[in-house]
Amino acid sequence: MSAARRAHPPLQNGAGGDDGDDERDEEEEDGDEELEDEAEEEEPRLKYQRLGGSVPAILSTDAAASIAVADRMVALGTHNGTLHILDFQGNQVKEIAAHTATINDISFDADGEYIGSCSDDGTVAISSLFTDEKLKFEYHRPMKAIALDPNYSRNYRRFATGGLAGQVLVLTKKTWGGYHKKVLRDGEGPIHSMKWRADLLAWANNAGVKVHDMKTDKGIAFIERPKGIPRPEFLLPHLVWQDDTVLVIGWGTSVKIAAIRTDLSQGLNGIQRTIAAVGSEKYVDIVGSFQTGYHISGIAPFGDLLVVLAYIPDEDENEKKISTSVTPRQGTAQCPEIHLVSWKNDEVTTDALPIHGYEHYKAKDYALAHAPFSGSSNAGGQWAAGDEPLYYIVSPKDIVVTKPRDAEDHIAWLLQHDCHEKALAAVEAGQGRTELLDEVGSRYLDHLIIERKYAEAAQRCPKLLRGSPSAWERWVFHFAHLRQLPVLVPYIPTENPQLSDTAYEVALVALTTNPSFHELLLTTVKNWPPTLYSASPVISAIEPQLNSSLMTDTLKEALAELYVINSQHEKALSLYAEPEVFEFIEKYNLHDAIHDKVVNLMLLDSKRTVHLLIQHRDIIPPYEVVEQLLHSNKTGDKRYFLHLYLHALFEIDIHAGKDFHDMQVELYADYEPRMLLPFLRTSQHYRLDKAYEIFAQRELVREQVFVLGRMGNAKEALSTIINKLEDIEEAVEFVTDQHDDELWEELIRQCLQKPEMVGMLLEHTVGNLDPLYIVSLVPDGLEIPRLRDRLVKIVTDYRTETSLRNGCNDILKADCVNLLVKYYHEARRGVYMASMDEEVHGNRVDDGSSRASERSSSVRALDIKSRTRCGARCCLCFDPLPIQDISVIVFYCCHAYHLSCLEGGLDLMRSNSNQDSDNESDDEDGSPSGGSRMRCVLCTTAAA
Repeated sequence: MSAARRAHPPLQNGAGGDDGDDERDEEEEDGDEELEDEAEEEEPRLKYQRLGGSVPAILSTDAAASIAVADRMVALGTHNGTLHILDFQGNQVKEIAAHTATINDISFDADGEYIGSCSDDGTVAISSLFTDEKLKFEYHRPMKAIALDPNYSRNYRRFATGGLAGQVLVLTKKTWGGYHKKVLRDGEGPIHSMKWRADLLAWANNAGVKVHDMKTDKGIAFIERPKGIPRPEFLLPHLVWQDDTVLVIGWGTSVKIAAIRTDLSQGLNGIQRTIAAVGSEKYVDIVGSFQTGYHISGIAPFGDLLVVLAYIPDEDENEKKISTSVTPRQGTAQCPEIHLVSWKNDEVTTDALPIHGYEHYKAKDYALAHAPFSGSSNAGGQWAAGDEPLYYIVSPKDIVVTKPRDAEDHIAWLLQHDCHEKALAAVEAGQGRTELLDEVGSRYLDHLIIERKYAEAAQRCPKLLRGSPSAWERWVFHFAHLRQLPVLVPYIPTENPQLSDTAYEVALVALTTNPSFHELLLTTVKNWPPTLYSASPVISAIEPQLNSSLMTDTLKEALAELYVINSQHEKALSLYAEPEVFEFIEKYNLHDAIHDKVVNLMLLDSKRTVHLLIQHRDIIPPYEVVEQLLHSNKTGDKRYFLHLYLHALFEIDIHAGKDFHDMQVELYADYEPRMLLPFLRTSQHYRLDKAYEIFAQRELVREQVFVLGRMGNAKEALSTIINKLEDIEEAVEFVTDQHDDELWEELIRQCLQKPEMVGMLLEHTVGNLDPLYIVSLVPDGLEIPRLRDRLVKIVTDYRTETSLRNGCNDILKADCVNLLVKYYHEARRGVYMASMDEEVHGNRVDDGSSRASERSSSVRALDIKSRTRCGARCCLCFDPLPIQDISVIVFYCCHAYHLSCLEGGLDLMRSNSNQDSDNESDDEDGSPSGGSRMRCVLCTTAAA
């Protein structure tokens, strides 16, 4: 028996292979097991649930016989003739005592307002579900099928029915009362099934299936009963309209799909028309046909597939026994199955149904009904919530509701089969409830933890836990319990959401236990806001490791950061081992804390330490620095550090380290001799004798010369320059700086002992000594190298110097004359002083006179701020100078005139001025001298 044949726990899906063929190929047992295992991994398409509510109570005292489903309700007919109206949850809404025997068929109109039923008691009952309207028809023969006109209430209360009498009756209400009865078919055997859709009525009798057009009252087609199947009394035919034009027929082991057409076009799925009613406007195409390996107890559409309720006959039960009415063995029947197949009989899925008491039922004891629906499956084969079609599987004592698995079922199946990634993708794509994301995420993480994929689980936490603080904290403590918290730390959020401080503290403490986590600890401490947690628990976890082998530089730096967070800055400073310590000192102003750490800082970075000490020498005085550097026991060039410090201190303040200048002389001599001379020239706080001793030991000649000169031993200094340096230029410079004539004699005397020095002396004494005097002192016969060339150079340089001096004197004299002339011309100019009234209205009044134009171009306007020579009186009229009313002219000679008086006086002198203008040149400013120039009358007359 295949997996599809096995009974499963109640309401659980079974999986099976393809049962569409009567004969199956025999395979080896191992191959069967492999195929079954693969099939079991396929996701089921349907899910099942027993109908609850009032149904168990109803079936406990009665047995279900038929069922019909409308848009809003379910109608259940029982063997005692009662019609129960239920909601979709099985709760009874209404009970109708319609018949006294088994109800064989039930039919709703399209609106779900009327319900019709027929029974073995020979009656047909039609009732209104919302009013008290009831109709009952008596036919005295068992009635097996009924179909209400879909437009029953609007189409004269028309319905069709049939039974063992073999007549297809159509009843229509008359306008004046009563019903008109019409027989569509008669004499072809009992009517077993009947379905009405739009204008088409289909029924099945012993001969086959017929389709009738109720609008034109014409038959469309006749489809013969399949051959080789038992009589309808044992295997009833099942008719269902998939839509207004497609009829699905399931009879025995045969399935046919008939399409109603109105033209001669090709049939569905490329199958040509096979049966047509001659002379009719409509015809039927059989667009699908196949045989099954089971008996059909019900059939219904499922999108572009079919749902088939299958009854599996016993292997030793044959058709002959059934057809001869021999009762098969009781209690050996198999559980029914739901097959989901295509129109070509391709099995999609097969589920075995554990119906109560299935061992005792036959094929006709089951029924399948479906609720009308308009939805269709979405991507992935899943149906939207609330859009799934419902299927009701009825047995005498049990009703099972079947519907397609929705998105949440799909997700649950993926989780069950450890496809957590796909389940997560489905939830994120909007399938199922939003709340499922938390459940899927939690189960996904649980799965990864079980698989010990801790790093992957931690990586997925931000996506799976999202913004739930409680979920985050639960997983933080769970990872801590598993000793895997370090892999989660990089992903723990610090905001949106923000967790409790305990969660962050636990995470940080977990990073202190292993040196491999210390780098992450340092990064985390730097990145996490310090307000999230208390640093004390983490510090307490680290401090016991300070003197152990677990202590690393990274852990020290992390501890220092925690000390800073805890405002323990001095403790933090003692732990820093990187250049960042200097920024740390400046940032937190910890200069008082480094009094005893000078040597450590020097060893860390001498240049930055020196800069720090110099900048804050008021806090850390030089004597403390020198003391620590001199008496330190730590390795390192302490004297070099001392040199760097004292040198920088000297450059900033030459007096700050004066007590250590003797030491500094020796340090310069050892480490930077080139700085000795600038230091010796600047400082006055070193001992000359000690400095000379140092320079003599190290053969620093120039420094010896400088010290000898400062000690007053100029002759010895000069001798050192000549004998050791042999630099006559420096010797000349030294003698020149001393301003001592005896040194010049000493210089000449010592140079005369060396011929080469005499030549060099002749070259470098021009401007200081008379070369002829030096030559006269040279002993006869002394050979001086290149004497002729040097004498020529001396003479040439002397002539050049003389020429330059004469040229400079000429230029100086000319400049003096030019400046004197310029001063004279400037002194002769007057200063125009306008009255206040004239200044106010000067911009508005334009007299157009050429005299005013000349005055404005040659006279400067100034205020009188001091008394004039004439006691503030005009030098011509001797009247006071009321400058507020009358314009006044003041010259640099301090003579002042009324403007009118001066112009009158100048007219008398016009002729003289014209004569003078012929002899005078233009002024420096380019304005010609002549009558247009105003002059002081007194000074001009005196000059004339």
